[in-house]
Amino acid sequence: MLLALCVIVVALLLHRARVPIRHRWRRRQARAMALQLSGRDRLQPPQLLYARLRAMDPLAFEELLLECFERRGHGVVRNRRYTGDGGIDGQVMIEGEIWLIQAKRYADAIRPEHVAAFDALCRAKGRRGLFIHTGRTGPQSRVMAAGSDRVAIVSGRALLSLLTGGPLPDLVTPRQLPRPISQSGRWI
Repeated sequence: MLLALCVIVVALLLHRARVPIRHRWRRRQARAMALQLSGRDRLQPPQLLYARLRAMDPLAFEELLLECFERRGHGVVRNRRYTGDGGIDGQVMIEGEIWLIQAKRYADAIRPEHVAAFDALCRAKGRRGLFIHTGRTGPQSRVMAAGSDRVAIVSGRALLSLLTGGPLPDLVTPRQLPRPISQSGRWI
């Protein structure tokens, strides 16, 4: 009995030693924010929610996204370290497919170069990816993501829906660019 108790205690200590203290702090912060956003704070105005997300520690924001995917029942793979992650902030299993996560906590518009770099990374890894951000998605970034069969952008209402437990957009089918309209108002 005493030997079994000692083995359990040693196993718990070794598990805690594998997760650095800063990681544990960020994961606790992410869990607390996820509870608030899915509970009492889910009906707050979107501007207030965005302000709270932008005020978070950027690494805790990454953990928040992974925490929200876990709460939805998706398998999540966290990185062992935050820096030097090669542009992948985590991985999530959605409908049997592994998706790469890129998290950006921006106040301004995202840069199309970042979307293009993430698209190249997803192609190199042979995976699809979710570019999740708190900023504004400009027209060039939208065109870049819409032209890619690898990257989906999650921001705005879709981001708040992810964080508050609401429905997510369909990520299984790649997004298509809308057909351009001529000056006469007809499809080209």
